[in-house]
Amino acid sequence: MACCALQIIGLIFGGVGMVGTLAATAMPQWRVSAHIDSNIVVFETIWEGLWMDCISQMGIRLQCKFYDSILALPPPLEAFRALMCIAVLLSIIAFLMAIVGVKYTHWTKEDPQGISIFMLAAGVAFLLTGILVLIPVSWTGGSIVHDFYDAKVPTPLKRELGAALYVGWVSAALLIIAGAMYCSFWCWAGTTPKSRDPSLPPHRLHRPNTAGGPLLSMQAYV
Repeated sequence: MACCALQIIGLIFGGVGMVGTLAATAMPQWRVSAHIDSNIVVFETIWEGLWMDCISQMGIRLQCKFYDSILALPPPLEAFRALMCIAVLLSIIAFLMAIVGVKYTHWTKEDPQGISIFMLAAGVAFLLTGILVLIPVSWTGGSIVHDFYDAKVPTPLKRELGAALYVGWVSAALLIIAGAMYCSFWCWAGTTPKSRDPSLPPHRLHRPNTAGGPLLSMQAYV
């Protein structure tokens, strides 16, 4: 019962992390224009994402435009795009593997070693996805903070942390937790008595001595 609850919780965390990864990849709020001078009335807010930049005019009108050329993009942005796309695909694969593992567990509860391959694959995939999401999100957040406190950067070019970065951090944390859960379940399945010696039937693994004394070998009477 405990292992089933652990699988369900890991599946929920992995599913939420998968949706969050997809949302963070598509959201344009990676970099948000910083309003430092409080005495100036700001009518526009600039959003910069992986695929487009948007201008919000007083929260009423929103204009977005995709980047014109892929070759004109900075190399870090191209790398972040690739990492997030790989993370989305890997999260979907990990989620499907987790579903198969949970269903297989309910079908063959007497064979924990048989389901360990699904649990291990899902756990490793979730962990890799969390790491892939964490790299571009943390890198972008660090560069934003560095430029914000850099006096050489002009004030109009300073940016703040956008909502997509927070979504990415939360999603990465959930994916890593889900991966740790499934890997721990794989470790538990590998330490069961049946997995240690699958050739022995369950009633031969722990055979009690009901005779009240040591068992004598037949060779003692030869």
